[in-house]
Amino acid sequence: MYKRILVAVDGSKTAQLALDEAVMLAKQWQAQLRIVHAVDMVSLSWPEVGYDAAEVYESFRKAGRKVIEKAEESCRAAHVTAETKLLELDKLALHVADAVVAEADAWPADLIVIGSHGRRGVSRMLLGSVAEGVARIASKPVLLIRG
Repeated sequence: MYKRILVAVDGSKTAQLALDEAVMLAKQWQAQLRIVHAVDMVSLSWPEVGYDAAEVYESFRKAGRKVIEKAEESCRAAHVTAETKLLELDKLALHVADAVVAEADAWPADLIVIGSHGRRGVSRMLLGSVAEGVARIASKPVLLIRG
């Protein structure tokens, strides 16, 4: 039985399905729940583009907080208390999957729940798969929820 469940959300329908599953498991097992959302600040570090980086960073943080707030609302509706954390990727070598797994280790989670969009072919190659990365590098069980 799992007592500490970490769920990663990105605002998508698939992430909502993962959150719903994590909430159900948390209720069933009386487990603690932590919701995380990762904001990739490194990909914005291109001064040649001519934008105000601080302004863009803050807009990404604001969007991330909205994703987390929506997830918290889902938890409240289900009468489940959840901790939340906005993960900011600020190192070039760090990817979203790395940040999610590092947070799961640091918290420490017994289970990671994450949605998988099920992309294949070129779209998977171009967009990558955070869920696949988490499943590949995590040292703890990962529950993949298909969209």
